Amino acid sequence: MTSRDATFRCTTASTLREDPVPGTATNVRAFLLVEHPGPWGVNALRDARLPDGLGDALAAKAAAARVRPLLVRRPDRSTHPDGMRVFAAFAHPLRPWAQTTVLRDPHELLDLDLAALAAGTSLGLAPYEGALLCVCTHGRHDACCAERGRPVAAALSSARPDETWEVSHIGGDRFAGNMLVLPHGLYYGRLDETSALAVADAHAAGDLELDHLRGRSSFAMPVQFAEIALRRQLGLAGHDAVRLVSRRIADGVTDAVFATGDRQWAVRVRTEPGTAPVQLTCRATRDNPVPVHEAVSITLVG
Repeated sequence: MTSRDATFRCTTASTLREDPVPGTATNVRAFLLVEHPGPWGVNALRDARLPDGLGDALAAKAAAARVRPLLVRRPDRSTHPDGMRVFAAFAHPLRPWAQTTVLRDPHELLDLDLAALAAGTSLGLAPYEGALLCVCTHGRHDACCAERGRPVAAALSSARPDETWEVSHIGGDRFAGNMLVLPHGLYYGRLDETSALAVADAHAAGDLELDHLRGRSSFAMPVQFAEIALRRQLGLAGHDAVRLVSRRIADGVTDAVFATGDRQWAVRVRTEPGTAPVQLTCRATRDNPVPVHEAVSITLVG
């Protein structure tokens, strides 16, 4: 298969390969969400028809600050009557937070202190207490994201209209429908309308939905895998039920220690390069291997 094969769908191929979902979330803590109803183009910020080269300038500023900029829109394409809605979110594993504002002039985006956001420091915007259910529907980036994501976004919008947003590319196209839940930085994959609603309900109840959880974005991928493996073994779904104490990654082996109440568990994960390279996205121009995580041991240590 090549990216020129219009019938190829990365999600179908990934499902047939049985690519594991855990430990595949993008590793990032600081997010900037910018309301833009579209069209987004292949590269959302640069192709979204923002005025006066603003997309390029914001992309450069965000990259320098190590902040992930994303475009968001309501599924019905409605916009805020007073201007451009913006969210800043910091996905700290224990103390996540989000803030919001409405900008009358899009150029004010460049006045936001993204270095402060990357450091987990308040930008001085209004606190946002709700969840942001961000479903990737970026079809110009990958066909699967639109085909699988739009029904998910529509179902969520019917049930939770205030929390639901469509979002530009968040990574892991082969796991569409993909959803990023902020400010916690939780990535979920292989969602349909029913499972997406279950994820949203679990989150509102203070739980993670472990069957579709790709990982917590504040952790490196092997640590994400370790947390999910431990949670599944112990049957712990609560947001605060598992806390990372330490982690060490060397030579493809990750040793992570987690606290659960007054106990501590050591989880060892081995990460291999994976099988023969395959086409990972619908638009990919070259093949890449699929890394494989394995839980070597889960041990009670204290």
